[in-house]
Amino acid sequence: MTEPVSNEIVEQRLKNMEALREMGYRPFGRAFARSGRLADVVAAFEEGKPVRVAGRLTTSRDMGKSLFADLRDASERLQVYAMKNHLGEESYAAFKRLDLGDHIGVEGTLFTTRTGEKTVKIDRWELLSKALLPLPEKWHGLKDTDQRYRQRYLDLVANAESRQVFARRSAIIREIREYLCRLDFQEVETPMMQPQPGGAAARPFITRYEALDTRMYLRIAPELYLKRLLVGGYDKVFELNRNFRNEGLSRTHNPEFTMIEIYEAYSDMRGMKALVEAMVVHVAEKVMGTLKVGTDEAPINLTPPWREVPYRDLVKERMGNDWFALDKADMGRKADAAGVHIDPAWGEAEITQEVYSKLIEKTLQDPTFVTRLPAELVPLAKRCEDDPSVVDVFELVIGGKEIAPGYSELNDPIEQRKRFEAQAGEDAQKVDEDFLTAMEHGMPPAGGMGIGIDRLVMTLTGCDAIRDVILFPQLKPREG
Repeated sequence: MTEPVSNEIVEQRLKNMEALREMGYRPFGRAFARSGRLADVVAAFEEGKPVRVAGRLTTSRDMGKSLFADLRDASERLQVYAMKNHLGEESYAAFKRLDLGDHIGVEGTLFTTRTGEKTVKIDRWELLSKALLPLPEKWHGLKDTDQRYRQRYLDLVANAESRQVFARRSAIIREIREYLCRLDFQEVETPMMQPQPGGAAARPFITRYEALDTRMYLRIAPELYLKRLLVGGYDKVFELNRNFRNEGLSRTHNPEFTMIEIYEAYSDMRGMKALVEAMVVHVAEKVMGTLKVGTDEAPINLTPPWREVPYRDLVKERMGNDWFALDKADMGRKADAAGVHIDPAWGEAEITQEVYSKLIEKTLQDPTFVTRLPAELVPLAKRCEDDPSVVDVFELVIGGKEIAPGYSELNDPIEQRKRFEAQAGEDAQKVDEDFLTAMEHGMPPAGGMGIGIDRLVMTLTGCDAIRDVILFPQLKPREG
C-alpha cells in the first residue's frame, strides 16, 4: 500500500510555493527552450559552454553559501551548482526554497568540478512546475510492487531499471516495424470495434454502438480483416496494435495487450518460421546487443538455428509413448497422477493440451518451434498433407511462454465454413458470413503469424511479469 503523505509535508510545500510566488516565481511556468536533453548536453560537453537545461530536482546538497543539486530528465542526470555570490541573494534564497521533485529550467555554463563531475554553473533559473507531493522516500528504488503498478509515474521517476525496460520496449517495437518495412510489408489498421469477434477463441468485451443501434465487440484479433486484405490484393501486410480479451489476469496475461499479426501471400508456415527467427535475432542484437537474454537464473540463447519438434513428440517424451493410444479415461487418470487437473467434460485433445500447457510448455527455455498441432486446436490453419489430424503450424515458445503462433493459412472457403460451423455448434450467428464471402472470392495461399509484443519484451528484457512491461496494466480495484 502507498504510504500516506503527512499533512506537515504538504503544508510545508505549499508554504514554499507561496514564498516563491511572493519572490516573483510562478509555481507553474511556461515552456523553457533547452539546448537539448540532458544526455545531449553531457555528450557534447565543453568546458565554459553556455547551455539551457531543464529537469526535475532529485537531490540537493546545501554547502551554506553554495548548493549542488541534481537535475534529471528522461535521458540523463546532470549536476547544477548555485552560488549565492553569483546568483545574487534573492535568487539564491529562492533556489533554497525549492523542494525535491520540482521542475526547473537553468541557464548557465558548463564546468568540471574537482571530483570530475560535469556540472552547470547557474547564471539564472526559472521554476517550471511545483511538486506539491514528495517523490518516493527512497530515491534509489520504489520497492512496493502494487504502488509501482498503480503509480507508474513514481516508478519511472524512482527506478532506472523500469525506465530502461520501457525504453527498450519502444526500441523493440521500432525495430520490428523497420525490419518489416524493409521487407516491403505494408502496415495497416483494421477495426478495433467489430460486429462479430473472430480470429481466436476468447471471451470478448461487449459494447454498444448507439448510432447504429447494435451490439459491438472489442476485437480479440485482427486476423479475419487482414485476410480480407489478402483477398483484396495485399500480398505482405501487418498490423501492430491492441487486442482485448475479457479473461483473467495473471503473470503472463493482461486483458488489453499488444500484438503484431503478419501475413504474406503465397508463403506458408515455413516462411513465417524463417521470418520470426531472423527478425527476433535482429531485434535482440540491435536493442539488447546480445543473443544471450533472460536472467542469470533462467538464461535464454537466441542463437540460430532454433529447435523444431512436433507437438506429439513432446507429449510422448513427458507422458509416455502410449499416450495417444489411450482412451479418454486412461488419459485423465494419467494426467491426474502427473498433477494436472482434468475436467470430466474434456475430450482427448483438450486433455492433451492441458498436459502440454501445464507440464511441457514451461520447460522449453531456448527458442523452440512446436509443430504439427492437433487440428481441433487450430481452426484457421491448413491440415498437413501427410496427416490430416494435425495442422501445418508452429507455436514458437521461448522462456517457457508462447511468443508466436505461425500458420499455413486455410484458404479453402468450403473447409473454413465446416470448421466455423463445428466451432459455433448450435449458435449459427457465430459463423462470420462476411468473411466467408470474402474467401469465396479467392484468398491466396498464405503464411500468417501473430507475435505477442508484451511477452516478447518480457523475454528479451528478463522481466518475470507482464505488468512489468505494460506502462499501465489492469489491476484489481483497491479494497475500501
